[in-house]
Amino acid sequence: MRPFVLVIDDDMVSQFATKYVVSQCAQDALIYMCDNGEDALLELSQLLNSGEGFPDVIFLDLVMPGMGGWEFIEEFQKIPGLPKKTKIYILSAFTSSKDRNKAKNNSYIAGFFDKPITRNIVNSIFPSCML
Repeated sequence: MRPFVLVIDDDMVSQFATKYVVSQCAQDALIYMCDNGEDALLELSQLLNSGEGFPDVIFLDLVMPGMGGWEFIEEFQKIPGLPKKTKIYILSAFTSSKDRNKAKNNSYIAGFFDKPITRNIVNSIFPSCML
């Protein structure tokens, strides 16, 4: 099965690094990129309405202009008909114990990782894609 990944990050270097590592581990992955939470919600809405599928995994930055990661998660939880299979992984360059605890207590968040994401982390998320 082809993994479907959405990367939400305002930093182009982080986007590139995440896309690169995911594509190295899951070569057939379908990877969408969004620069902020607003664009990501719009993209997700269009995907749901079109029936094209929905991401298996969302890699989410917390600190972005406009709608940040926590605000995205609040709105994400309100999406009607939200598939339960989607797992959100926080990728952050700024780690705080407050954010980590908040992530642990949110059922939509499957993990919290420091940037940049590593191949080992991606392999643990997509074990069937290990090379």
